[in-house]
Amino acid sequence: MKKFITTLKNIWGIKELRNRILFTLGILMVYRFGSYVVLPGVIPAVLEEQSSNNAGDLLSLINSFTGGAFNNAAVFALGIMPYITASIIIQLMGFAVPYFQRLQQKEGESGRKKINQITRLLTLAITLVQGGGYLTYVYQIGAVDPSIPRGIFWFSNIIILSAGTIFAMWLGERITDRGIGNGVSLLITIGIIATLPQAFALEFQTQNLLMFVLEMAILFIIIMATVLIVQGVRRIPIQFAKRAVGRGTSSLPQAGVRDYIPLKVNASGVMPIIFAQALMFLPATVAQFASSGGEAVTNSFLLALNDFTSAPYNIIYFFLVVIFTYVYTALMVNPQQYAEYLKRQNAFIPGIKPGKPTADFIDAVTTRITLPGSVFLALIAILPAFAAAFGVNRMFAMFFGGTSLLILVAVVLDTLQQIESHLLMRRYDGLVKSGKIQGRSGSSRVQGIGANM
Repeated sequence: MKKFITTLKNIWGIKELRNRILFTLGILMVYRFGSYVVLPGVIPAVLEEQSSNNAGDLLSLINSFTGGAFNNAAVFALGIMPYITASIIIQLMGFAVPYFQRLQQKEGESGRKKINQITRLLTLAITLVQGGGYLTYVYQIGAVDPSIPRGIFWFSNIIILSAGTIFAMWLGERITDRGIGNGVSLLITIGIIATLPQAFALEFQTQNLLMFVLEMAILFIIIMATVLIVQGVRRIPIQFAKRAVGRGTSSLPQAGVRDYIPLKVNASGVMPIIFAQALMFLPATVAQFASSGGEAVTNSFLLALNDFTSAPYNIIYFFLVVIFTYVYTALMVNPQQYAEYLKRQNAFIPGIKPGKPTADFIDAVTTRITLPGSVFLALIAILPAFAAAFGVNRMFAMFFGGTSLLILVAVVLDTLQQIESHLLMRRYDGLVKSGKIQGRSGSSRVQGIGANM
């Protein structure tokens, strides 16, 4: 405990780090304030009643990412999600469209600026589409003041929703530039955490003490396992044929330096779960149209796919996550690029010939480690259903796995890594004395390849 207090004093004693943390907290407070500013003409009581009736469906999942703003019909009702969607689309186009490939890989800083501008414009377009759908949903459930003409309500609020999303995107960029951590990720995280106290209090009230303690222990184990999958890497050792020594070269490796290629067990991150959830939204839309007609069995099946605790939803969801993990890993990890980089650096994998054999070896290793990574990721994705089946309330069950838990773990680790870097640059001890936060683990000459692809 004394060590922890000393570390906090060191953090507060570094002026730059202190200012960055305070700036980040201030921006997050502004974002949370906007989650409670209701759109003009909306009746919040109707929305609250509707959300309580639909607890556990996919709309409640969207609400968890916006920190309750979705059910509040606030100016940040769409949150930062349109920007995330636009970023994913641009990233995928970078793999398929030559123009975007050129911007990402060959044009450097100017290319990144163009991509950012295109992403912002696409964010606005997506916000207009999603905002129109959201306002239609609000109007259909009767949460709009009947004295306001529909045209005026729709036109004014679509502008407000678009402005709210663009402003949230701007807040995220300011955190990235002047704060600590990744701004967009922190906005999502603060939205997820905002629902945690209410879910925690509800679970504490409804469960006996022994069961509650057992749930906390299981949640702790799940979090530790998630940290392992997020941080897990398969290190492929490499050797440099020549190293610079003074003005000459040497064929001997430098003593005490380890060089390796770190292939992540979960190279795709949280993206497979996001893609899978995007597909799972489609049956819910079909169910809404089918509810007025058609066979009851068909409607029941579609409605089951709108419930994250149902067996059909979780079976399909599991296999979608596994498939998307392989697909996204294949897009993110380019064995040929690794092989070319090693060749340019006059390096090789011991026992493997340079060129195509190296690329084939890296591809084989990636395929082998992706299987357990994809299965573990899929298990994490469906854990909330198991938690709900064992009596955990649905709001709290969301934190036992899925996108919420993965985002929380990844963002917390990234933020700790940045704080750790500030401390170590000033020769302070880090946040932890043991363990492997990525910022403190051994360096690698090729560690940045995967991050840049």
